[in-house]
Amino acid sequence: MVISSLADSLVRGVESVGDRVSETFFEPVVRLGVTGLARSGKTVFITSLVANLLDRGRMPGLVAQQEGRINAAYLQPQPDDTVPRFDYESHLSALTGPQPHWPDSTRAVSELRLSFKVRPAGLLAGLQGPRTVHLDIVDYPGEWLLDLALLDKSYDDWSRETLERIAQRPAAADFLAQIKAVDPADPHDEPTAQALARGFADYLTAARDAGFYDCTPGRFLLPGDLAGSPVLTFAPLPIDGASRRRSLHREMERRFEAYKAQVVKPFFRDHFARIDRQVVLVDALGAIHKGPQAVEDMRRAMGDILSAFRPGRNAWLSQMLLGKRVERILFAATKADHLHHLQHPRLTAIMEALTREARDRAKFAGAETAAMSIAALRVTTEEIRTHDGVELPCVRGTLENGKQAAFFPGELPEDPAHLLNPARKGADTWLGEEYGFMTFAPAHMSLRPGDGPPHIRLDRAAQFLIGDRL
Repeated sequence: MVISSLADSLVRGVESVGDRVSETFFEPVVRLGVTGLARSGKTVFITSLVANLLDRGRMPGLVAQQEGRINAAYLQPQPDDTVPRFDYESHLSALTGPQPHWPDSTRAVSELRLSFKVRPAGLLAGLQGPRTVHLDIVDYPGEWLLDLALLDKSYDDWSRETLERIAQRPAAADFLAQIKAVDPADPHDEPTAQALARGFADYLTAARDAGFYDCTPGRFLLPGDLAGSPVLTFAPLPIDGASRRRSLHREMERRFEAYKAQVVKPFFRDHFARIDRQVVLVDALGAIHKGPQAVEDMRRAMGDILSAFRPGRNAWLSQMLLGKRVERILFAATKADHLHHLQHPRLTAIMEALTREARDRAKFAGAETAAMSIAALRVTTEEIRTHDGVELPCVRGTLENGKQAAFFPGELPEDPAHLLNPARKGADTWLGEEYGFMTFAPAHMSLRPGDGPPHIRLDRAAQFLIGDRL
């Protein structure tokens, strides 16, 4: 078995180096990872990005398009036969059909390949013909990304950190009462283990709905075909000294280690470790609406997310021999169309402040980072309304019930510290301020030939992520 395993690893290594040689010298491939936590708009982002790269009339910020060097863009079969294809056509139909609605959210890894025929730029442009550049877009849940931090933790450390973190959260009250009723040193009993796992999963779901982002293990929220399996039947337990064999604690520890080995590591090896560009989508407005604790939790999550990456520059030789490193990371605050454009610079400044520590670490490692506010699909229009003699910059859109509404969410502060400082200090509410949030439905749209769906700064996001490779 050892020889077979070594041979298999060697074959995979040779194939991997061959693929990298082909990608480096012949038809370059950019693997773009798209992630974000719940309700950040990953599916809409990918759908609109692909639609606007196929029909580039709304992409003036993409330099290769502005210079007229993109001859064609077309969808191709993805290279990974075992990964589900991102259902681009169905999602686009949901957004642009006669009864537009939001598509289903990301629940597993999916992939899509978009290929470009691009004329080169520079002095040799007239001497070389068009070349092919492949863009492989990998969509995966942000909850799974946070699981990578578990690889460096023991079960005891994870249990201790988790129980300390959730001790004061109302959503955890039922689960905390549950574990007080059991003795981790008692013999393992499967109904007890299953009840604890269900209680912990219920807490994670409630915590996510309350605006918390530290909801790991992520497969408890999105189990897929692992639902009910022993690898998802564990929970944190208070530990006091060593435990006996066949005890509840020992079995929970074994299953935690199995989760890392059989779920987290394959995800890292098969998908995450191959990404060289990354966009992290963040629903910053939703967190601000939920309050200071949600904002602070989101800031910490951004640091945890970045710690999972291997940032740095992809020199061609190291790319061939050692694998890829994430060389560009974009942190994007989504749903910018929920604000009047006058407030967009403030949202971007808040996003920059929220991700400052994460971006500094990435820059130190040699990666390029950026933060911006975007709307992958613009569903509102802007207007100025007068209220009590004060002019308010509002947005108008269609609600989920089909009615039209104008909305002013509150004025974001010019200085992001006015939000981040109360959040760091553990404030319960914003002092003297309230920030509203409204859910708009996709609007009916009539697209001209050559135009993709309307957006805000999606072209600038694409230029940062892939512009240098076109």
